[in-house]
Amino acid sequence: MSVHYAQQDQVRVDKWLWASRFFKTRSLAAKAVTGGKVHLNSQRIKPAKGVKIGDCLTITRQHTEWVVDVLALAEKRGPAVFAQTLYEERPESIVARELSRESRKFANANLLQHPSRPSKKDRRLIREFTRK
Repeated sequence: MSVHYAQQDQVRVDKWLWASRFFKTRSLAAKAVTGGKVHLNSQRIKPAKGVKIGDCLTITRQHTEWVVDVLALAEKRGPAVFAQTLYEERPESIVARELSRESRKFANANLLQHPSRPSKKDRRLIREFTRK
């Protein structure tokens, strides 16, 4: 499969986010931009705003935030390997994302698990205990 970089000097931000696989559909990318989840050079933008090579994008999805520099432009979605060549994540963003993931992991570890049906072994132990 051949991949095509955009020939223009800028591409719509919603198209670029979709092509770089931050969002599954272009409409989801547009909703995120409209909702203030994407900032271009620390400015809130609209989905039709153009992205240029060298721009800095801050993308927030659920509990995760990426700060990436635009390295290339694309209007069409290609393979994931191609999508990774469109941007470079900043080192401080990688560290912050890992710390956030670890803190969520430890925060959720303290939550009680939802009680489920006893396993076969548990049922045997319960039966053995009640018979005594």
